[in-house]
Amino acid sequence: MSDLTFNKVAGAVLATGLAVVGLREASAIVFAPHAPETPGYAIAIPEDTGGAAPAEAAIDWGTVLPIADVAAGQASFAKCVSCHTIAQGGANGTGPNLWGIVGLRPAAHAGYSYSSAFNDFAAANPVWTHAELGAFLEAPQRHIAGTKMTFVGLKRREELINVVAYLHSMGGSIPFPAPAPVAEPAAEGEAPVEGEEAPAAEGEAPAEAPAAEAESPAAT
Repeated sequence: MSDLTFNKVAGAVLATGLAVVGLREASAIVFAPHAPETPGYAIAIPEDTGGAAPAEAAIDWGTVLPIADVAAGQASFAKCVSCHTIAQGGANGTGPNLWGIVGLRPAAHAGYSYSSAFNDFAAANPVWTHAELGAFLEAPQRHIAGTKMTFVGLKRREELINVVAYLHSMGGSIPFPAPAPVAEPAAEGEAPVEGEEAPAAEGEAPAEAPAAEAESPAAT
């Protein structure tokens, strides 16, 4: 091999080596990793509310029952007719006849065999009030654990109110409850701070300060 050929080969090898090293350094500069100030990924964690939805305000039965849709309640009662009759003197089915249920004592319909859980409930609750009946129909198993009634309940508040109004119309023996009292708004203006005199009424002259008592002569 001539010196010229050797020089060409050596130059090519050297140039290739320089190119590889140069590319590696350039890649290190371009793709240099940048460590985050805080390692890991930020994950937003929602506040734990225990899985419970916010509780709704209690139903004011005295306000809602007088304006409830009784016809709509009768239509919704169609869900119950496979187990209950409601005509006066109607026979018991899977569940007891419901004529006059509003105002009746729980577990009191003649000829029907109630569960022990229902009998225990009746001992503590002597009357089916509108509120008690509404709470039961909303979630029977929750309200009376162990009841034979497997109905899931009326979850829509409007439907629940209408059904209770319909049951009331079918022989109910107690009147609608009185509406809950409305809280009165606070009086306009702030009350004076304790120990601070109230401002004088407009046009009223300020009261004169009482004269100091004259000193009595010292006893001799």
